[in-house]
Amino acid sequence: MRFNKWVVLTSTSMMLALFVFCSNKKFGDNDGFLGSLMRMLSEAHYQPKAIDDQLSGEIFTNVINNLDRDKHFFTQGDIDKLSVFKTSIDDQIQAGKFDFFDSTWTVLMKRLDQLDPMIQSSLAQPFNYQTDDSYTVYDDVVAFQPDWKTLEADWQKWLQFQSMERLSRKVEAQKKMKDSAGIAKQKPYDTLELQARNETKKFYIDWFKRLRKMDRRDQLSMYANAIAEIYDPHTNYFPPEDKENFDISMTGKLEGIGATLTERDGYVKVERIVPGSASYRQGELKAGDLILKVAQGSAEAVDIVDMKLDDAIQLIRGKKGTEVRLTVKKPDGSVVVIPIIREVVVIEESFARSALLKYSGKTFGLIHLPSFYADFSQRGRGRNCTGDMKIEMDKLVKAGANGIIIDLRNNGGGSLADAIEMGGLFIPRGPIVQVKDMRGIEVYADQDDDVNYKGPIVILTNTYSASASEILAAALQDYGRAVIVGSKSTFGKGTVQTFVPLEGGMSEVFPRGYGQLKVTIQKFYRINGGTTQLKGVEPDVVLPDVYDGIEQGEKEMDFHLAYDKIPAADYKPFNPYKEAQRKKAIEQSAKRLQKNPYYSMVQQRAKQLAAVRSSYTYSLNMSKFEEQEAALRAQDKPLRDYKYRSICDTVMALDVDMQGVKGDAIKEAQKLDWLKRYREDAGMDEAVRILFDWAGK
Repeated sequence: MRFNKWVVLTSTSMMLALFVFCSNKKFGDNDGFLGSLMRMLSEAHYQPKAIDDQLSGEIFTNVINNLDRDKHFFTQGDIDKLSVFKTSIDDQIQAGKFDFFDSTWTVLMKRLDQLDPMIQSSLAQPFNYQTDDSYTVYDDVVAFQPDWKTLEADWQKWLQFQSMERLSRKVEAQKKMKDSAGIAKQKPYDTLELQARNETKKFYIDWFKRLRKMDRRDQLSMYANAIAEIYDPHTNYFPPEDKENFDISMTGKLEGIGATLTERDGYVKVERIVPGSASYRQGELKAGDLILKVAQGSAEAVDIVDMKLDDAIQLIRGKKGTEVRLTVKKPDGSVVVIPIIREVVVIEESFARSALLKYSGKTFGLIHLPSFYADFSQRGRGRNCTGDMKIEMDKLVKAGANGIIIDLRNNGGGSLADAIEMGGLFIPRGPIVQVKDMRGIEVYADQDDDVNYKGPIVILTNTYSASASEILAAALQDYGRAVIVGSKSTFGKGTVQTFVPLEGGMSEVFPRGYGQLKVTIQKFYRINGGTTQLKGVEPDVVLPDVYDGIEQGEKEMDFHLAYDKIPAADYKPFNPYKEAQRKKAIEQSAKRLQKNPYYSMVQQRAKQLAAVRSSYTYSLNMSKFEEQEAALRAQDKPLRDYKYRSICDTVMALDVDMQGVKGDAIKEAQKLDWLKRYREDAGMDEAVRILFDWAGK
């Protein structure tokens, strides 16, 4: 197999350079943030838009939706007043002004100031749980409340509903305490009711606090994304720190201390220490610690209590070999200073890994691929998913696997180049995907006759298998090379993005530069001519899913690009292994699923969820509310209590992967814990049965 992924990257870069540097389009005299953003959108996007009143109206609606999609803050009166900007936002953008966004943000902050005392007052005493009122929860709230009075009344009901929901759960939990020790721990109803109200209050205090903590950079980043999303849902603005986080997700590594951090009540809390990281080897920092201050080596420490989590993380991260000193509060109340020398942290969970499954005397391989990762900074020498896939396949073949399952469920994609190269591992010379941009259509193909693996393949997908996952699944389906097994379709993302830097930005608001724009530059198409955009990849074997009755994927997203078709590429099916047996295995699977009691319950549950998804009216009378909750639990109970048993005798790690791990409990858990979910995985079982019918008999 030979495929030069850098041809894809270089051609993309050349195309962007052509449009970015040859365009004479100007945005008034503005060379600032908005001007740089709009210039890139106009010059680089696959389907650019005119900067006019129509775009202005779309931005108006999207900003309001992003700030208040559930319509809890703005009234129709607020929207009417803000509508004065509805046709002038395009003019403001070209002049580099933020009048509309700033006015909208000011209204939001004033509304928080109004809501704060109302929430405090409403939650200061018990609600009337004998009322005949009700509250309706909508999946999509259509209308704003007309004025403050009706908005306040809606909040009163919403607060009561949330407190009642929390109280109901607490009461139900106490009912389940049947042993003497549990009975001794039971609390009076009044205590539970007070706890429920306090938890509701804390939720809103924390929410409002996060909104108020957003600085000018956060606000403009939000505005930029509201504008970028108008072009399509995958065109997004990334400030420098967000781009760093994206790079970490793509490469699976970062330079830092190796700890997962969260924000809790104004403190930065350590949730997890990454095995093998700098923190892990230093040994003093533990999960549960609160970080109070951060110092760069011997410099003065910076207090990070009540600091935004993103800003705190930027202080804690740093270059390999540099020292950071953390002032930490331990769970016992003691305060210590922990010095850590930063290192490159490798996040093993983000890479491909494999296992063996035993069924009816046969051995099959499993490869879990969480994303199509690649380290582009190394210019082809960095770690990438295609290289790892080859390594894992070789290990499985040496271990005697009679077929391989590739799990792409929840794989949101990543590197287009690696999706193309990975497809070439399973076929001889031939096209993998077609790509269309403003210059025309290009076919990307595997360029040699080498086939790294000729055995049977089952690919597991679901609704959240997207982009590069869809490219690989579609190509192998079109060649007849694999059996695709999963929910009724994949995500439906048929577009390609790249990052382009925004010019300028050395200012007080953007001291690290304006950041980058992830912009849609192409659409990709199957080799059979259809795009996966909106439609996704429909599997050969459809597994019922509890969310089948609910719209999911690209088609539920605002501003998505359309489905279309182009001519098919020149290709021939490649079926090197028992083709007649493969087709028969698909037929047998369909018959099996019709009789499967587990999937019958899944289908029934899907109908129930669809019936209550769009809206559901809850009583605010505790007795009636509990009856409703009991009825909903009764619907969920058959599936929840179903004791699914795997058909596989074992799901186990490869011996080669366990070498050198014994004696280290954390590393051993890292190698084994991910396998637990497969022992109760109905989709995996069906994949194994298909492989057995195809290759095992």
